[in-house]
Amino acid sequence: MTDVVPVHQTELEHERGYVAGLYERLDELRAEKEHQLARVRKEGPQGSVQNVSERDAFATLYEDRLAQLYAVDDRLVFGRLDLDGGDERYIGRIGLTDEDQVRLMVDWRAPEAGAFYQATAHQRLGVRRRRHLMLRGRTVVDLEDDVLDATLLDDSSVHHGAGALLAAVTARRTGQMGDIVATIQAEQDAIIRSPLKGVLVVQGGPGTGKTAVALHRAAYLLYTHRDRLKTAGVLLVGPSQSFMRYIDRVLPSLGETGVVMSSLGRLMPGIKAVPETDRRIAKIKGRLFMADVVANAVANRQRLPAGPRKVDVAGTVLTIRPKQVRRARDRARATGKPHNEARATFVKIMVRELADQLKDKLEKSSGAGNNIDRSYLTEDVRTSRDVRIALNLCWMPLTPEKLLTDLFSKPEHLEMAAPFLKAKQRRRLLRAAEDPWTEADVPLLDEAAELLGEWDASAGRAQADQKAARKRDLANAEATLTNVHSMLEDFGVDGVVSAEDLVDANQAGDQYVSAAERAATDRTWTYGHVVVDESQELSPMQWRLLMRRCPLKSFTIVGDIAQASSAADVTSWAEALEPFVQDRWRLEELTVNYRTPARITRMAATVAQAAGLPVSTPQAVREGDWEPTVTRVGTAEREAALLAGVAEDLERIDGGLLAVIAPVSLEREVAEMLRATYADRVGSGGGGLGQDIVATTPGEAKGLEFDAVVLLEPEQIVREAGGVVGDLYVAMTRSTQTLRVLTTGELPAGLR
Repeated sequence: MTDVVPVHQTELEHERGYVAGLYERLDELRAEKEHQLARVRKEGPQGSVQNVSERDAFATLYEDRLAQLYAVDDRLVFGRLDLDGGDERYIGRIGLTDEDQVRLMVDWRAPEAGAFYQATAHQRLGVRRRRHLMLRGRTVVDLEDDVLDATLLDDSSVHHGAGALLAAVTARRTGQMGDIVATIQAEQDAIIRSPLKGVLVVQGGPGTGKTAVALHRAAYLLYTHRDRLKTAGVLLVGPSQSFMRYIDRVLPSLGETGVVMSSLGRLMPGIKAVPETDRRIAKIKGRLFMADVVANAVANRQRLPAGPRKVDVAGTVLTIRPKQVRRARDRARATGKPHNEARATFVKIMVRELADQLKDKLEKSSGAGNNIDRSYLTEDVRTSRDVRIALNLCWMPLTPEKLLTDLFSKPEHLEMAAPFLKAKQRRRLLRAAEDPWTEADVPLLDEAAELLGEWDASAGRAQADQKAARKRDLANAEATLTNVHSMLEDFGVDGVVSAEDLVDANQAGDQYVSAAERAATDRTWTYGHVVVDESQELSPMQWRLLMRRCPLKSFTIVGDIAQASSAADVTSWAEALEPFVQDRWRLEELTVNYRTPARITRMAATVAQAAGLPVSTPQAVREGDWEPTVTRVGTAEREAALLAGVAEDLERIDGGLLAVIAPVSLEREVAEMLRATYADRVGSGGGGLGQDIVATTPGEAKGLEFDAVVLLEPEQIVREAGGVVGDLYVAMTRSTQTLRVLTTGELPAGLR
């Protein structure tokens, strides 16, 4: 609670005038960039190919700037600082200056804006008053002042609550996550602005703003460390595609579009993995010993023949002996190259030895002293069908997909690669070759790709050639830009562009490709920083994959151990991270629940604690208007009770978003039941967040939030999770207003 100066109409009119000026400047910049873009395009495809590419590069960069200027229109400015000495400093989504470079507004990420989030009456940081501006469209509709300097108080002052924050946390949900840039709290801001280096773990219970903090931290790091991260990029990983759709508008609204965003199931380019439905299988595939299984599977495809093998080369029979194959295999392995690349060495050695054997036979058959040129023999051996088949049987080139398909569909392959697994575990891993890839397979595919290397052995050389060419292009671009900038200035166009931008723009058919776009399609890309949300769900193999994506070990790891419900099976951050970073990580905690009312958090915490989860109850900023309810009904009455509860809750939240969270086995039935009454107002799964009513599961609901939640069959949810209450705890804490629990059977401890 802070002392607040009453809102006076004169102050409101003053702010409306200033904010109107900011929007006028924003429109001027848009018009300016559109004019510059038009001038560059007007030149048309004239001049050399290089000149055309350069113009295309500048055009695309102006397009990107325009996209940023349009993305920040909503709530462009949200705060003002009144400082000691009389200066005023407006805080907004981006920085703005006038034509004379006089600052009109400070980017929220700039060091000068930090006081907006951090200043208190005890530590003013030079701030006398903090003003929150509430906008609707482009108009200031209200404002609220936090007076930090007591000398500004007068007789008309009133004691006022955190109106801006409460307005934000009680606002109706839309199915898309909103940013919290206007209401970031001090403990959140300290985490957002933490140093880039090292591994930062952010632990927080439901509703503490973990995801919002993670997104704002990504935007802050890109702003503060632009030079380092622009080229390498930032990867943001979430638990599901529905979660990624839920958050996908936040970063653009903060002025950032250069972050690669991916669910765990999409981290392998070209693979669209589905969730692993059997937690027992996910648990096995998630253990670190699976790296040894994949390595064994690769080694087992480098085989020795059982005995001598005859091959025909242009009518001459040659013999491939196991000892000969072993020697070539050992020399190929000694190169240390991945399987497919080392295969080139193996084939080269075998072809040479077979060519020598062929030469000896031909010379013996043609008589001594015959010195005919035999250089063509090597090609004869290489193109022999018999030889190709024999060498492929010894050392077959493989894709990750082929390796794992054989591993999990052929019992003999799995037994050879994983002899240390119990027979029951191996049977559990077996599946049909045509089955889809699951999220638990993605780290194994990545592991296989690392061990196999490129299918085409020349790809590695091509990649090296590309890097060398890029280095040459950068040197040429530096020289070119000197002339190009002068030319553009003559057109009245600003020519601020780097050599890196220009080279990128000239790639891929003269189309600009950002670092983020290149990274998203390159499995071997290494990022400057990785942000992981809902990270308590990650298995050791998934952590191994992510650590490979960022060798510098620069991570922001966000999660809540108490919500763990997957194959990760960990009870502490130390247990999860020690195999990869030892003790080189630091922990920050979020302690305030901004989303879930206290009435609901108390019930959820009771359920988690009754199951032995190490859960604390974050302090909620509000008590809530409705007590959560638990109702047991007969099976025949469940549909009627569900529909009645949905109708009552829709009236309560008056246009908000309602979720019916059900066990996986009931999701489809529940969705059909709701559609029979509410028709096209109902969506299902993570893709239904644009509707008024969503039928979903605890797994799909992870990380999301709704105004009201109707929770079906909690005991069945626990059973489907293998007896772990993490999914139930997640489902109970998704609501911002009201929670209703319906069951036809038993109730978990804490709800009885």
